[in-house]
Order: sequence, then structure tokens, then C-alpha cells
Amino acid sequence: MRAMFDRISGCYDVMNSVMTAGLHHAWRRRAADLAAVGPGDRVLDVATGTGDLALELAGRVGPGGEVIGSDFSEQMLARARVKAPGAPAPITFEWANALQLPYGDGEFAAATVGFGARNFSDLDRGLAEMARVVRPGGHVVVLEITTPTRPPLSTFYRLWFDGVVPVIGRLAGNPEAYSYLPNSVKRFPGPHELAARMDRCGLDVRYILTAGGIIALHVGARRAR
Repeated sequence: MRAMFDRISGCYDVMNSVMTAGLHHAWRRRAADLAAVGPGDRVLDVATGTGDLALELAGRVGPGGEVIGSDFSEQMLARARVKAPGAPAPITFEWANALQLPYGDGEFAAATVGFGARNFSDLDRGLAEMARVVRPGGHVVVLEITTPTRPPLSTFYRLWFDGVVPVIGRLAGNPEAYSYLPNSVKRFPGPHELAARMDRCGLDVRYILTAGGIIALHVGARRAR
């Protein structure tokens, strides 16, 4: 998995824009809004990839705040670090395992993950780690692709993710990665089940479906221990 993300790091941003018609930036802004952080806060973005959600968060915690963007792909982190200079708040991009975060309990005002939770080898453990490092009352935000169930969008979704996306991946020279994408979405829990899993981690959860039901944004407030 790590090697695959290292390989696609060079085309990751372009592919995201092609596959979503550039809408992924708006979805990340919505996720940053749901984190409900402000100037001076310290925030963690897990599975940060090339850092776009971390940059959105920096715009909300500066001046005086800090963003940590963690990932297990060094090549993704290298791409993210190029974007960090000039951000509204300091951003540190560093290697970390999402299933064993190297941070203390309650260290952050919020923790986010954008399009990365479905890559956790143990989803429950990854969610529990994100909840652990957030202070009581802070927020855990999960932004993910989900599978729409009603036509005509469900039909378009199948044609796009099962047909067009793998072809784009082959043209980009990364057929394995962009066949993995639709398969990982199919395996990922639906919005209701994900909310239940987050609740079991000590979070009071609500979620929003947008883009016709293709995108789910879950936000959980950390209950007092």
C-alpha cells in the first residue's frame, strides 16, 4: 500500500482534479469548516497525502495555531512540504502510522482525515486513535467517497468509478492504484455504519451527504472521558 502511494505521488493532485472536476477542494473546505477550529488551535490531519486539507486547516488556525499533517508515504509528504511555505499557520508534515499515532491524549483541538480512512488497514483502530488525540469537546472529521444508492446518480457512479477511472489510471501509468480506488470505496462502510463506528470511539456523530450522495462528511465531537 505504501509503495503504491509513493508511486502515484507525482500525479496525485492532477488525478484528483480530473476525477472530481476540481470539486475535491470545495469538499476539503467543508471538512475544515466542520472541524470548527480557530486562531491558535493545534490540529492534526491524518493520511494528509499531498497536504491540501492541512492547508485548509492552516487558514483557520492562523495566526498562532499549528497544523500537523501525517502520512505513511514519504513521497506524498515530500509533495506536501513544497506547499507549506507561506501558509497562514505553521504546518509540519511528518511520517506517522495512523493506527499508532505518536501523539499524546487530548493533544489536538481537532483531527481530520480526507479520503484516507478507507486506506486504514484497521478502520476501528484508526478512528479510535484519532479520537484519542483530540481533547474533550474537540472534533474528529472524516471526509470520504461513498456509494450512492439511487439512480440516476448510482448508474453514473458505477460507470465512472468502475469504467472511466481505471482507464484514466492506465493512461496515467498507474493502473493498479486507480483500480484500487473503486474497490476500496465499495469495501468502505456506508454512512450510517461509519457513524456507528465513530460513536463507539466516544464521539457524538452527525454526517452530511453532498454531491448527490457521492461524498460523506462525518463529524464527531469527543465526549468527556
